[in-house]
Amino acid sequence: MNKALVRRAGLSVLTVVALTGLAACNGGNGGKQTEGSKQTDAGKQADGGTDGTDSARSALSVLQAAQKKAGAANSAKIESTMSVGTTMGTESKGAIRWDNGVTGVMDLRYTSGPMAENLRKAGSDGRMKARYLPDAYYVDMGPAFAKDMGGKSWIRYSYDDMVKLMGPSGALLKDQMQNSTPEQGVKQLLASGQVKEVGKEDVRGVQATHYTGTLDVQKMAEANSKLDAKTLAGLKSQLEQTGVTTSTVDIWVDKEDLLVKKTERSESKIGPINSTVFYTDYGVDVAAEAPAADRTLDFKDLMKQQQKQQKQQQG
Repeated sequence: MNKALVRRAGLSVLTVVALTGLAACNGGNGGKQTEGSKQTDAGKQADGGTDGTDSARSALSVLQAAQKKAGAANSAKIESTMSVGTTMGTESKGAIRWDNGVTGVMDLRYTSGPMAENLRKAGSDGRMKARYLPDAYYVDMGPAFAKDMGGKSWIRYSYDDMVKLMGPSGALLKDQMQNSTPEQGVKQLLASGQVKEVGKEDVRGVQATHYTGTLDVQKMAEANSKLDAKTLAGLKSQLEQTGVTTSTVDIWVDKEDLLVKKTERSESKIGPINSTVFYTDYGVDVAAEAPAADRTLDFKDLMKQQQKQQKQQQG
């Protein structure tokens, strides 16, 4: 694995995290009401409005119960897929807990796109391990990376450093990574203002009710973060540059009022961004710790090394 590939690998992992936090999206019915579906204005109902059917009001109650129950569950197992046009495809599987910031362990795999191809050429199958702690995200880049980096296979991405490197989008990423829970998916759907009940569906053997809604990405950021006005304004500018304006959110809630599946979809200048997440085993035990210091390279230090090398080459 040469130095250029090392640089691309590190930046690509950061991009995956950023896109997952900002606009990871997938499927559903694109916000179009299907035959027989039921619609409710979530904002009016939350304020105690009386328009809409009894069934619609029941749907709102289910979503509110799902939000509360997911928020209180503290942990779950997760399986997810994500794609960004033809640029990148990933799969991940693991478990996270969120009672004191986000902590968790995940197995990641690049399945398509230039990054997957570069890793294959470097002798890797595209599989990596990730660990989430309240202050940082760690990725094990594998033995080929470690061979070129003095035995250090792990890259540490500090959330505070992401703010400095990525500006407003990094600030939102930090906020979401430190506060992300299945509850957020329900909040996003409620924030759309128009929630539609699609019907009963089977999700991996579990009977669940499917709900859908389409929301403005900027309003989603405002509804799901504690960012100040200046940061949100900068985020809006960055989102406009990527071409992401709206996001369609679909969730499936089981009879216990637990979120079992979530999909999101949006369009960007580099193509459609899609994600699907399955949630199981709420309340599972989850433990994660930082890798050994002598096996870890800080992303900020890696960037400084690369910048120094670039200056030397240019000089």
